[in-house]
Amino acid sequence: MNKTTNQKAWFLVLPVLVLVAFSAVIPLMTVVNYSVQDTFGNNQFFWAGLEWFEEMLASQRMWDALGRQLMFSGIILAIEVPLGIFVALNMPKGGFWASFCLVMMSLPLLIPWNVVGTIWQIFGRVDIGLLGYVLDRIGVNYNYTQDTVAAWITIVVMDVWHWTSLVALLAYAGLKSIPDAFYQAAKIDQASRWKVFRYIELPKMMGVLMIAVLLRFMDSFMIYTEPFVVTGGGPGNATTLLSIDLVKMALGQFDLGPAAAFSIMYFLVILLISWVFYTVMTNLDNRGS
Repeated sequence: MNKTTNQKAWFLVLPVLVLVAFSAVIPLMTVVNYSVQDTFGNNQFFWAGLEWFEEMLASQRMWDALGRQLMFSGIILAIEVPLGIFVALNMPKGGFWASFCLVMMSLPLLIPWNVVGTIWQIFGRVDIGLLGYVLDRIGVNYNYTQDTVAAWITIVVMDVWHWTSLVALLAYAGLKSIPDAFYQAAKIDQASRWKVFRYIELPKMMGVLMIAVLLRFMDSFMIYTEPFVVTGGGPGNATTLLSIDLVKMALGQFDLGPAAAFSIMYFLVILLISWVFYTVMTNLDNRGS
């Protein structure tokens, strides 16, 4: 007897597919169209082929921005993931204070990105900002608009403040899924705190940590609003990340062809690195289990 398959469920997915086509595929095709053409205005386009891609690959400007972007993403991942795990391990496991901590940890995630940038822009100013004023009073020369190191420290600390909560909440969810029997067995075996973390807690958190790393990498690699509001990409080009450089090229200089080619390569880099992250962490998770 042949088993029949009901394909009517596809009709439930059809509205989502149509929405994705209009919100993602069609704009992407528009960018692809711009990346292989040139225009001199009056809505007249001329075929350029791969000229813009070759120009971008030969552009030292793009490679410098890519280097700054990779450095920024690497720094915030190296800080936020261990810090988020540490916070999750030290949060109360139940009761009122657990709920209180969860609410407090969620607050930074609810603040819009442009507001976060504005907060830290004001916070770091020497004349009206608390951080800038205190550092100036104790003799620390802090000026994120003129000093490269201060600008980098500001945008890194700002991102850590804004997004470490996400890693902590995901890690906390992984910890809450561990049965009490695991801890009781470890106590009977007189396992040290490090061994409990290494062999019980960390393996149970690997799944959610993989999600946290992927989300934080993709978001940090596409970050624009916060550093642009705080530093505008300066001083000079010190904090001009890929997204800021792309917007300057597309809107500031109105180089639509190079900007379109830039954005496609930008998208492919994010896709490639995210795939590498996912593959490596999935293999580690499978090997651990």
